[in-house]
Amino acid sequence: MKIDGVGLAKATQIKAALEIGKRLIREKATEIKRIRSPRDGAQYVIAEFSPYLRDKKQEFFLIVLLDKKNKPIKTVEISKGSIDTSIVDPKDVVKHATVNSASALILVHNHPSGETEPSDEDVFLTKRLIEALNFVNIKVLGHIILGKNPEDYFSFASNGLIYTPLH
Repeated sequence: MKIDGVGLAKATQIKAALEIGKRLIREKATEIKRIRSPRDGAQYVIAEFSPYLRDKKQEFFLIVLLDKKNKPIKTVEISKGSIDTSIVDPKDVVKHATVNSASALILVHNHPSGETEPSDEDVFLTKRLIEALNFVNIKVLGHIILGKNPEDYFSFASNGLIYTPLH
């Protein structure tokens, strides 16, 4: 409404149109019935979360829980942090995964800066979570860092930082 000629009604229409666009993009994620590869995992995450996380001013850390056929069953927000940090307790991840009978999961977080290269802390956290989840026989199939645009992401699995054979 700071733009000359845009009143409340027009601003509301624009906001509604943007939300409809986000929902249309998100529908593509529901077309993915099963995660069969790191690329499938990245495509699912981008379609499902990029429209919502790309403009956030703080880091969000989510987990996508998968059943034994690698079908998404639930998404859980684990942490909402600051502009460059989010606190993730492995106990919370293990708890949500076991309570929901997940067989595998995908880790997801955004970098508000838009830079998708993982930090040393991102790499360390991923290793810690993989170790914790191994104790309860839950596989980590991927860790996706989202940037500002759908094409701006980093996949730990596609870059050889996670190896889990898909079944």
